[in-house]
Amino acid sequence: MNKYGTILIVDDNASILTAMRYLLDGTFEQVLTTTQPDDILKLMAQQPIDIVLLDMNFTLGVNNGNEGLFWLRAIRKQHPQTPVVLLTAYADVNLAVKGLKNGAADFITKPWDNDELVHKLKDVLDMQSEIVSLDEMEREHIRRTIDHCHGNLTQAAELLGITRQTLYNKMKRL
Repeated sequence: MNKYGTILIVDDNASILTAMRYLLDGTFEQVLTTTQPDDILKLMAQQPIDIVLLDMNFTLGVNNGNEGLFWLRAIRKQHPQTPVVLLTAYADVNLAVKGLKNGAADFITKPWDNDELVHKLKDVLDMQSEIVSLDEMEREHIRRTIDHCHGNLTQAAELLGITRQTLYNKMKRL
C-alpha cells in the first residue's frame, strides 16, 4: 500500500496528538505533531507538508474557533497549495462554513470516527493531486500547439488566437 506524504497535526491536547500519530502512522510516510500553533509556519518552512490537520481552539476556555481561523488564514497565505482540514470539539454549522470560506479543505469533529477521518484526509489529498492549475493547463496547451506546428511560432500563435509577441511573453514565463 502506498503511503501519503507528510501530515502536520496541530492540537493543544498532547493525548489527541498521540492518538492521531498512532492512527495515521500507517497512512502517512511522516506524521508531525505540535501543540504550539506558533510552530506551524516554522515547520512548514523547514520541510514540505502535504496536509495540515488543524485544531480550532488553543486557549483554555475559548471555543469560538477564531484561533483556528487565524492560523488557517496564515497557512493559506504562506502555503496556498497545502490543504488544511479543521478539527474541533465545538462543531457548529456556522464555524464549518467560516472555515470552508477561509479555504479549509474539510472539517472534522471530535470525537472522530477513525475510518472516516482517514478517508476524509485521503480524499482531500487525492482531490488535490487531480486538480491542475490554469497556469499548468495553459503551459501544456501552448507546448502541444507548438509541437503540432513543428516549432512554427507564427502558426502556433495563430492557432492559439494570440499575437506572436504574446506567445513569446507566455513562453518566457514557462
